[in-house]
Amino acid sequence: MKKKLYICASILASFLISCDSFLEREPLDKISKEVYFKTSKDLELYVNQFYTKFPGFGGFGIGYLGDDRNSDNMVHEDYDVRLAGYKTVSGNASDAGWKWEDIRSVNYMLANLGNLESSFDESKPYIGEAYFFRSYLYYSLLQNFGDLPWVNQPYDTESEDLYNPRVSRNIIVDSMLVDLDKAIEYMPEKANVVDGRLSKEAALLFKSRVALFEGSWEKYHNGTDFGVKNADYNKYFHIAADAAKQLMDMNKYALFTTGDPNTAYYQLFNKTDFKDNTEVILARTYSLVLGLTHRAQNYLLYRGSRTGLSKELVDDYLCLDGKPTASHPEYSDKNLLSVVKDRDPRLAQTMWIPGDLRVGIGEKPLYFEKPFIDLTGENNCSTGYQLKKGSDPYCVDTENAETGSIVFRYAEALLNYAEARAELGELTQDDVDKTINQLRLRVGVADLKLNAITNDPNWKFPAISPILNEIRRERRVEFACEGYRLPDLMRWRAHEVFGNKRLKGFYFNQSEFPGMEPGKDILLDKDGYVDPYQVSLPEGYKFNPNRDYLLPLPTTELVLNTNLKQNPGWK
Repeated sequence: MKKKLYICASILASFLISCDSFLEREPLDKISKEVYFKTSKDLELYVNQFYTKFPGFGGFGIGYLGDDRNSDNMVHEDYDVRLAGYKTVSGNASDAGWKWEDIRSVNYMLANLGNLESSFDESKPYIGEAYFFRSYLYYSLLQNFGDLPWVNQPYDTESEDLYNPRVSRNIIVDSMLVDLDKAIEYMPEKANVVDGRLSKEAALLFKSRVALFEGSWEKYHNGTDFGVKNADYNKYFHIAADAAKQLMDMNKYALFTTGDPNTAYYQLFNKTDFKDNTEVILARTYSLVLGLTHRAQNYLLYRGSRTGLSKELVDDYLCLDGKPTASHPEYSDKNLLSVVKDRDPRLAQTMWIPGDLRVGIGEKPLYFEKPFIDLTGENNCSTGYQLKKGSDPYCVDTENAETGSIVFRYAEALLNYAEARAELGELTQDDVDKTINQLRLRVGVADLKLNAITNDPNWKFPAISPILNEIRRERRVEFACEGYRLPDLMRWRAHEVFGNKRLKGFYFNQSEFPGMEPGKDILLDKDGYVDPYQVSLPEGYKFNPNRDYLLPLPTTELVLNTNLKQNPGWK
């Protein structure tokens, strides 16, 4: 009995607290499951709590635009301990990310739908949202831990199911896809929902994301300790392609554009209102009137945020002719203007370049002159490649910004479809024209031709086909600093891309920073490029491919439930 109560304290009591605290909010301070969950409005109010789980901006920092700091796309002042191979086993479930309270809260609602007095048709959009969120919450656990217990009931403290073992990750994914199919069936199209709520299209896109992740994981981890017995990865590639194609065939979405290749990509990310945006399927919006604001603009416009883009990311952008920089002997990266010259315009719309309008309000506009590598603290840019994406030079109050954050956008459907079809060996030029070439058209980069892919000696994945290399490159630059990179690296088993390497920054020109002394004020490699981890990670990232692809389960949970087994490589 004592053991069960302890389990409740560690993984279930928080669920009850979460649920109860929600139910105790005015004017719902005295309700219970016997009198709640009766109307569609009850369901709507209840699922609202899960919308905060989507990425967005907080009170400080750059929010979701800094999520790539855990990958090879960005170089934060503090290195990522997982990539560095320094992750340790936590004794606390919450600290380890082994969190189930929100899933229990979803299950609590679904278990009490028998109380409904409203019609099913009136209630099913919110039931669909609940099924969506259960899958969404499981997705984070899947990425971190792999095999999981499948929990679809709000277990109480006496339930023997608390001691269930984990089941294979593919069974978990199949269950998630069933939930998403219910969400797709129940939720209306975006045109018929209140702005800011989930829709059928969002569920289709997320279904494509989940299936692509699992298909890639099972393919590239096959035969390792992280693989799946009797893996059927093509099944998931088919599901990913079909879900993305279904969304594309609705003909409701198109890539946002200003008509100008030099502004179209940049201006997608600095909007406050996405209601009429043809690309955005779901976004988190902010409002000063409602007291929902953030300080991200202050950090993007006035600070370096202790981070910067990596040289590795910058080098991956193609030239305007669709060829890599290796095909252009005249290319030079010795200053920021030469770095972006004749390059994919997404690069100059992702990082600050001398002459860019930084602040366009007030009596005197401010223009970007040079990166903030000579500043300290949160004002510092660690690499010289300073993040511009998401900034709004015309933001009136940077301390209370209302810039929205995109959760799901149509571009992902295009790239998910292209990748899944390529993995199946079924990608056609028509597919490429409808997907990758639409993204390139927006920014004026030459089309990709399947029969004329230029060899790149710097391809990150030389063991796979040229087309898959180019699709992966397209994902990297299109989704730079949006949090896609780490999941992509993990599902592709791509540790060789960053393992035993240090991420670098731009070429340091002493004349631009006469007050800085190399070796003292800034660290450089032998070729003159900024080398932020030269001292802290002298041998580069020591990611352990036999351990670090999954996180360790907390020791307390292994003690409390002996049916749980630790992930490979962890002690």
